[in-house]
Amino acid sequence: MLGLIQRVKNASVTVDNHTVGAIEQGLLLLLGIQKNDSEETANKLIDKILGYRIFADADNKMNCNVQQIHGGILVVSQFTLAADTKKGTRPSFSSAAPPAKAQALYDYFVQQLHAKHNSVATGIFAADMQVALVNDGPVTFMLEIE
Repeated sequence: MLGLIQRVKNASVTVDNHTVGAIEQGLLLLLGIQKNDSEETANKLIDKILGYRIFADADNKMNCNVQQIHGGILVVSQFTLAADTKKGTRPSFSSAAPPAKAQALYDYFVQQLHAKHNSVATGIFAADMQVALVNDGPVTFMLEIE
């Protein structure tokens, strides 16, 4: 499972000109689900995201996690993260989970994240989404759980 996290001042997702999810300070999570992923990998990624210390403490050092700053998390499904780009000029999506499995794991991920964190917003799985954000830093990390 792949999670591209960006520390943001704010972020939102729009579908058909309607905002479907928005947060203020926190994390924008672009979530890529691969064919070998499971509920176990989802749980591990959730724990890593919630504990990842990328927000400033009183000394302006990255020592705080999203829960400590009471930040939001905006989850956006993005199967293109699972692309194999090693060869050629066209990505291969052979490592991405099939749509039915990906949606089930996405739904599970969001449900479990809601259970552990108060402020969670989402896009719409498999929709054509427009994502707006103000990246804070910029600070961006790729998290990978196998």
